[in-house]
Amino acid sequence: MNPKHSFFALTGLAAAVGAAALAFDTPAATRAAAPPAAPAKSAAGEPVLVELFTSQGCSSCPPADALAAKLARDPRLVVVSRPVTYWDRLGWTDTLGREENTTLQQDYARRGLAGRNGVYTPQTVVDGRFGAVGSRSGDISAGVRDHGGKGTATIRAARQAEGGFAVALTGKTAAPAELVLLAVTRTVEVDIGRGENGGRKLGYTNVLRSTRKLADWRGGAAQVTVKAADLKVAKADRYAVVLRQPDGGRVLAARWLS
Repeated sequence: MNPKHSFFALTGLAAAVGAAALAFDTPAATRAAAPPAAPAKSAAGEPVLVELFTSQGCSSCPPADALAAKLARDPRLVVVSRPVTYWDRLGWTDTLGREENTTLQQDYARRGLAGRNGVYTPQTVVDGRFGAVGSRSGDISAGVRDHGGKGTATIRAARQAEGGFAVALTGKTAAPAELVLLAVTRTVEVDIGRGENGGRKLGYTNVLRSTRKLADWRGGAAQVTVKAADLKVAKADRYAVVLRQPDGGRVLAARWLS
């Protein structure tokens, strides 16, 4: 087993985040989750990226997965599920897990998030700025209200006749940023064979299939073309563009293309 897949090997990460809580699971916190709350609109009114770090091997994750499905109905939110890999060692390999999701979650923790920092599942991260237990709708709503849409850029997208998109960027950034294309599958159902959720059939929303860097950006007006061929990722049926500082930095803007 590659040690970076294991939470128990993340000693360097633990030092980096100091007193932040680092755990595989937060069952007590999840079972004590606050009553559902309507997602709050960000102060800037721009779409907000909401990323759920989850795992098929985590018994506390299904309520968060269900909440992600509800949040995804809000057009103000770009909700993406990011199944991680470090639960795989406990008897069930996540069929949707991606190492890039695990790495991004670690990067967020190293940089530090407002709210609840650390590496745990289920974890929701709002615009790369705020972390919360993924089933706590009230905390997530507050995170969207207080930390979402705080970027200094905007994204506008127009469909082109040949099937792609013209993506216009405006604004400024204090650090180099990149525009990435996220390919997701809107709905995936999985029969779990073993582990904490063994015997259950679970659903996942906007599951990440691939990430592709489209361009670097250092502020100002820019236009990037997303070709029709870029929108043909295997198993994907929806796409988003995200302007972010790399390696777990802040999200400056996000928008669905389809």
